[in-house]
Amino acid sequence: MEEMRQVLGMSIERKNENGLSNSLKERVWEVSKKIWKIAFPTIIAEVSQFGTPVLKLSFRFSFCVLLMASFFTIQKYLQGQLKNSIIGWLSTGSFLIHVLLSWVFANKLHWGIPGAMSAIVIGSWLVVFGEFVYIFGGWCPKTWRGFTWAAFSDLFPIIRLSISSGLMLCLELWYNAIVILLAGYTKNAAVAISAVSICLNIIAWEFMLCLGFLISSSVRISNELGKGDAEAANFAAKVIACTSICIRVFFCALYQIFGDKIGHSFTNDDKVVEYTAELWFLLSLSIAFSVYKINISGVAIGAGRQKLVAYVNIFCFYLVGIPIGLLLGYVLHLKINGIWMGMQLGVILQSLVLGYITWTTDWSE
Repeated sequence: MEEMRQVLGMSIERKNENGLSNSLKERVWEVSKKIWKIAFPTIIAEVSQFGTPVLKLSFRFSFCVLLMASFFTIQKYLQGQLKNSIIGWLSTGSFLIHVLLSWVFANKLHWGIPGAMSAIVIGSWLVVFGEFVYIFGGWCPKTWRGFTWAAFSDLFPIIRLSISSGLMLCLELWYNAIVILLAGYTKNAAVAISAVSICLNIIAWEFMLCLGFLISSSVRISNELGKGDAEAANFAAKVIACTSICIRVFFCALYQIFGDKIGHSFTNDDKVVEYTAELWFLLSLSIAFSVYKINISGVAIGAGRQKLVAYVNIFCFYLVGIPIGLLLGYVLHLKINGIWMGMQLGVILQSLVLGYITWTTDWSE
């Protein structure tokens, strides 16, 4: 009789373990689906809009600010309601129209660069107008009921949060731009700048992909906290962290395999290709940690910690990374490799600090 009880107890225990295991798998799967449901359309949108920053080369800066502000504000508004499919479809459509107009303006009408820039402008504004039509047309009945003075209530906290978010992202973008600036003071500067530009171009494309996860992370965390479900927010943050690790392992392996061949995709200059091949390890390291830090930054945004992340960026990037990069590059004569190594130390430190903050956060508060 006692043996039967032991057997039944063991079977019940195994059943409970399997039930917990299945429950964990189901929870991870559900959270992952929600993350990708936001991330994938956003990735399409960001990649299709990748050319918009070059508008400032030939159009007024205020025009660019208006375009980017309109695009990101409306996109965030729709993503907060999980209206992600419309973003993906509009971005895909605008990208196809952009390609068609670029071919017509540049090749058929021979308008050159002004024609190509005009195609970018038209394609970019089509997304904004399409999202406006979607909102004003009644497809967001729970959140849009027309213009009211209530839109101006509690405006100061929103402006303060927006400034913190902008500062946080600008500090990261300027950090990469400084690499180009410092490369101009090394020996054989033309080749060094070309090689670093190729690497930063690759990082920029990867950033467009990961920006989808940043927005997805922020929306997912803010929605869970908005519902008052701290445990779900904590679990989502851990799933996001694990997802970012898988993504960075994939990209890191990809660049480890094809790193020495990347330069041929951008130039036929053998010196630039050779210099780029020397930087492939640092490039793969940059890719690995940039994926992680972008996802963790998204979690911080969702928790309303933009100001804290901005302070972390200032300390890690500008008080640690750049001074060490200058020391390695110019004092120890490691040139661009030393500059980039120092700046990567700043990125690694930032990833560790944000990871620690995220992992030790009391989400119930």
